[in-house]
Amino acid sequence: MADSKAVAKKGAEKSSKKPANKKNPNVFKRLWKYLRACKGELKKITWPTPKQTTKNFFIVLAVIIVMGLFIFALDMGLFKLLGLVMDMSRT
Repeated sequence: MADSKAVAKKGAEKSSKKPANKKNPNVFKRLWKYLRACKGELKKITWPTPKQTTKNFFIVLAVIIVMGLFIFALDMGLFKLLGLVMDMSRT
């Protein structure tokens, strides 16, 4: 009984294997398939409304300005501190 199962299993394995001489599809067909998949994924995206985009733009702009002012103030403060240290070293 075990022998008949093994023989049946080997026969099933042989029939389920793909032929070795089958090549991949043409490169253009694969590219076209990829581009169609990309288009389908882009349709699934929930894009922001113009109002949300404008709001987010101004939030990012405000953060950039605040951080720029902070770095400017820090740079000027350290520059002044370095100037004081350098003046003390001359005397």
